[in-house]
Amino acid sequence: MTHPFHPLCGREFTFVDRRLAWDEDRIALTDENGELVSLPAAWTDVDPVEPFVAMAAGRCPFRVSDLLAAAELIEALRAQASRR
Repeated sequence: MTHPFHPLCGREFTFVDRRLAWDEDRIALTDENGELVSLPAAWTDVDPVEPFVAMAAGRCPFRVSDLLAAAELIEALRAQASRR
């Protein structure tokens, strides 16, 4: 578990499966009790670390792609508001 705010951050679990569920890339794993648990893949280290995230080393909470997506959303909302 790599999500910094998750209570299980830093713990290791046994990977079971990966699939798209609830419109999200999710992994299935077994917890310490052997129970099957489903989590967003982004909360784990199942994918390699993005170079930007590695270089930022915790100093930047946003990736460039996240900021660009936020800017596009803001622009769309402004355009929608100006049409009213």
